[in-house]
Amino acid sequence: VQLQASGGGLVQTGGSLRLSCRASGFMISHGDMSWYHGTPGDLRSLVAVLTSDDFANYADSVKGRFSIFREDAENTVHLQMSSLKPEDTGIYYCKADIGSGLAKWGQGTQVTVSS
Repeated sequence: VQLQASGGGLVQTGGSLRLSCRASGFMISHGDMSWYHGTPGDLRSLVAVLTSDDFANYADSVKGRFSIFREDAENTVHLQMSSLKPEDTGIYYCKADIGSGLAKWGQGTQVTVSS
């Protein structure tokens, strides 16, 4: 199982970005897919999760601004980020819960929001 994250970049406050996480060796529709926000010290906090039965949940800090969704034909999960704030800056990691208590992390993609 491999996860390839992309889509990060530099954006101004109020801007938008779409992060993508393409999976191989695993069908994303068969497990829970998540995005985490990493900060210095590699503390990762959950931003959004999309379950295999299409239930989405978000951290309070991003509700109404971020949206997680799957593109099954591309075996990719996206995180649409809008109304970005400087505190959204960090490395964003995708994670796949592939069953039997196992999880796989992608390599992360940097998001920088300038004030």
